Amino acid sequence: MTNDLPSSTVASRPRGRPREFDPDQALDKALLVFSERGYHAASISELTEAMGLTPGSVYKAFKDKRAVFLAAFDRYRRVRRRELEEQVAAEPNGWEKILRTLLFYADSSCGAVGRRGCLVVGSATELALFDEEVSDRVNTAFDADERLLRELIRLGQSDGSIPAHVDVEAAARALLCLTKGMRVVGKTGRSPEEMVAVAKAAMRLIV
Repeated sequence: MTNDLPSSTVASRPRGRPREFDPDQALDKALLVFSERGYHAASISELTEAMGLTPGSVYKAFKDKRAVFLAAFDRYRRVRRRELEEQVAAEPNGWEKILRTLLFYADSSCGAVGRRGCLVVGSATELALFDEEVSDRVNTAFDADERLLRELIRLGQSDGSIPAHVDVEAAARALLCLTKGMRVVGKTGRSPEEMVAVAKAAMRLIV
């Protein structure tokens, strides 16, 4: 998936004056709009309503819609990564950690959350080709996810839970593609049972 926005993101305020809104809470609401609508379809009026702010407050704090999007993207990655790492850390070996990773994605790819979609995957398809800064962020996110999968496969090979013959690079890349595909398919309204079955079938890649 560090938890605070850069101080430059939020406009400075007079000493002693309470902050008018919580930036993280506002960004959490904005990312819901971006995830559901996409960047281009999300209007400032929709964002300000969701964030509970006036347009003036949004422009003062974040400058423009693109700045809101980039800040929401970064927060989304931080929160998701922290949640994933906490779940993975509780598992006893590499095989179980990878299964937990896939189940994490399965849980995000069904029901209302699944239909909303993934901000990173959505950005890869909508913006990365035309916006270099977004492309860099998407590439960084995908690289980090693939690196985690490689590390977990190697851990499993070292602890004996994953066979030594498994091609680490190929398996990690295949699992990366599968997890991102799960988030796309999840937008069609899949059930939890369907997505858990996908996660368990994917484990055949490391046996």
